[in-house]
Amino acid sequence: MSLFETFKQRDVTFRNRIMVAPMCQYCATDGVPDDWHLVHLGSRAVGGAGAVITEATAVSAEGRISPGDVGIWNDTQVAAWKRITDFVRAHGAVPGVQLAHAGRKASVHAPWLGGGPLSAEDGAWETVAPSAIAFDDTWHVPTALDDAGIAKIVADFRAGAVRALAAGFDLVEIHAAHGYLLHQFLSPLSNQRDDRYGGDLEGRSRLLREVVASVREVWPAHLPLWVRVSATDWTEDGWAPDDTVALARLLKPLGVDLIDTSTGGLVPRVRIPVAPGYQVPFAARIRAEADIPTGAVGLITEAIQANEILQKGQADVILLARENLRDPYFPRTAAKALGVTIEAPKQYARAW
Repeated sequence: MSLFETFKQRDVTFRNRIMVAPMCQYCATDGVPDDWHLVHLGSRAVGGAGAVITEATAVSAEGRISPGDVGIWNDTQVAAWKRITDFVRAHGAVPGVQLAHAGRKASVHAPWLGGGPLSAEDGAWETVAPSAIAFDDTWHVPTALDDAGIAKIVADFRAGAVRALAAGFDLVEIHAAHGYLLHQFLSPLSNQRDDRYGGDLEGRSRLLREVVASVREVWPAHLPLWVRVSATDWTEDGWAPDDTVALARLLKPLGVDLIDTSTGGLVPRVRIPVAPGYQVPFAARIRAEADIPTGAVGLITEAIQANEILQKGQADVILLARENLRDPYFPRTAAKALGVTIEAPKQYARAW
């Protein structure tokens, strides 16, 4: 297994194993992707990636992280996404969408505006979560979801998948990481419910399992479905690697094809041992113990490093975020470093 081997899941073939990870841009209007998103995502397809996955794409207006987040809750957004997916596919990459709901981490400013919670004057909206526990001291206290609210979340993800298909996406990823709503249900630090959506791992994972099952019902059997998870909360009494392995075993029979393995994001100010490839061991363990393909992420910045992860069997694909921000043409840079020849767009062929 190597970086420039093709990767096939269901009826979709990725031209290589370099995937563009979701990276929020915080600059949409009313959830509609615009020319920035076309150029941002399109340039990574031109750059040679195997798949280009959108930023966290809200399944409802209240599920946005910030007012500038993209969404997929109406037909105007679908039409705007179709232009982008057509371009991405035309340039050889698989267009993917990450369906998301921010939960208690919603209703905040863009990072360059401080990233903190919106005030009423800024247009703040009600946030929701498994329990009425704020992300941090100065953040909005969310409303604990009741049964009707939970049913709406499941329905919103299902409708988002239907719209994703209409928008031309060939890959769906469900965002259950980084402290957003589905992760909030998973972790005992944020989920203190005493009903069937709380308690033990079976209860805390129920919403994610219901979302996956509902999405898989409407997402065609010939197209892959991924789930992004945080393998650990990096803090005592939180979500832990053992939990993630157990969760992966539950998700596989529901039709999940790959676990995109990140970490953290649930609680602020935790100490994370950040170093090159620091999250790769989690992907390797899930792959080995849950017998499911995984994606490795986190401070993977060099071609040789990425290739070795695959050669060692620690993951099946590499998802790059910040390195793809720095270099939209990373796959071409990586191919040169590894002595591999890949096809260039005819418009750029004279440069390679």
